[in-house]
This record gives sequence, C-alpha cells and structure tokens, in this order.
Amino acid sequence: MGDAEGDPNEAPAKASVAPFRFMAFEVTNRQFATFVAASGHVTDPERSGAGWVWDGRWQQIKGADWRHPRGPATSLEGLADHPVVQVSQRDAAAFCAHYGLRLPKETEWEFAARGTDGRRYPWGDQAPTEEQPSLVNSGTVPCCAASDHDGHVYTAPVGTYPDGASYFGALDMAGNVWEWTADPFPDDPRKVALRGGGWGNNPYCLRVSYRHGNPPDIGLDMVGFRCAVEPAG
Repeated sequence: MGDAEGDPNEAPAKASVAPFRFMAFEVTNRQFATFVAASGHVTDPERSGAGWVWDGRWQQIKGADWRHPRGPATSLEGLADHPVVQVSQRDAAAFCAHYGLRLPKETEWEFAARGTDGRRYPWGDQAPTEEQPSLVNSGTVPCCAASDHDGHVYTAPVGTYPDGASYFGALDMAGNVWEWTADPFPDDPRKVALRGGGWGNNPYCLRVSYRHGNPPDIGLDMVGFRCAVEPAG
C-alpha cells in the first residue's frame, strides 16, 4: 500500500488481505431508491436538512440530499444509473448491511484498485490527462474544479469509462465519486477514510493510494460508495 511520492499518510507499507468479493460498480441512485423503498431508511442529510456541495469550495446547502444532489432545485431526473451521492458513511453502511454486505476496508479497496503490480492508477501508471476522456470522470488538471472534458460535468453513469478499469475489472475506482470505507482516517480518527477521488479532482487525487477523510454523518455531492463481502463458504 501507499506511494513514496504521495502524502505523509501514504508511506509505503505491506498489508495482508483475506479473500473478499467487491462490487464492480458504485451503488446507483436506482439501487439506493430500491433500498429506501424496502427499508424506510432516512439518510443523515435528510435528518439534518442539509448536505455539502462543491462549487469551487465546500458549502453546506439546505435541502441538499440524495434526491436533490446539489440542492432543492436539482433532482434525480436522468440520473438513475449515476452513483448515489449525499449519503453519509452511516447511510452507506446501512445499505450494505441490508443486503448482507459491508463497506470495504481500506486495504481491500486499495487492493481492488491497484491489483498485484503496484500501479499508481487503476488502469496503470500513466496519469490521466484531459485528452483521455475514456479513462476517468475527473476535474481540471489544476485542482479542484468540475470539467466536462470527459463528457460529464458532475457524475456519470457508473461504468461509463471501461478503459479505466482496475486490475480486477472494477470500474470507476478513480473519479466519478469518492467512496466511503470502513476505516478511520489516519490523520484524524474522528473522520472516516475515503478513496478514489471524484468528478472535481485532478490526477494527484485520483491515485489508488490517495486518501481523504470526512465525518461519518455528513453527505457530499462528490461522495458515494460500493460494498464488499467475504466469499460464501
């Protein structure tokens, strides 16, 4: 794990990973809506009445929730197959548990993203550029701003960028949305580690070893998740 040229909390280290299964795609709005209909779950942003929206800086917006990703004037129209956002880590864990799954550990997430050959990005060692729209849904090269160079200003339908598949074939392990994990953030144990970067991030933040941290009870319009589970038997 890690990157010698990255942040201090990315110091290279060896880790053991037991066998696990991992969702190939990020959880979509359609899937989350099915979960809510079946469980009656109310998300943390819905309870608090606000979510965080990136527009050159993070702002807490009243009425932003998973049904209204960037505030009350927005909706999920046309976004059924886009990754769900504005869900907290606790909401993500509840979704996974409902289906007998769980959030991935950081070690599992990084292994699923980089495989066995130590690559810096899911697809290899080459950093993405704005001239490679088939690799990743990301932001401008100077961090951090939304960009439509890849065909989508904000989120894209999951699996849109097959050329950016990971060693094991998982899609959107870089870009589209950050993904919640099950582990605390090393620099602040009150926060939870996120991985993968999002639609507004640059190549530095899209590396498989890069981590960020957020409180587990907030939702953001650049953060989603996927689930993992131990193999049957």
